[in-house]
Amino acid sequence: MPKMKTNSGAKKRFALTGSGKIKRKHAYKRHILTKMSTKQKRRLTKGGLVDSTNESLIKKLLTIGK
Repeated sequence: MPKMKTNSGAKKRFALTGSGKIKRKHAYKRHILTKMSTKQKRRLTKGGLVDSTNESLIKKLLTIGK
């Protein structure tokens, strides 16, 4: 049976932490930033973790585990 392919879009967007959680970036930080407050832009710069409800789906896209 052939190997599972990693989803190319997912591997660019997510990264694994040492403890096995999945890191992600916040949305809304690409363009039309002039109407956003500095505080909001600063908060969006920091990354976040994927919620536990979506973790299994993303691990499947990244072909981690089963």
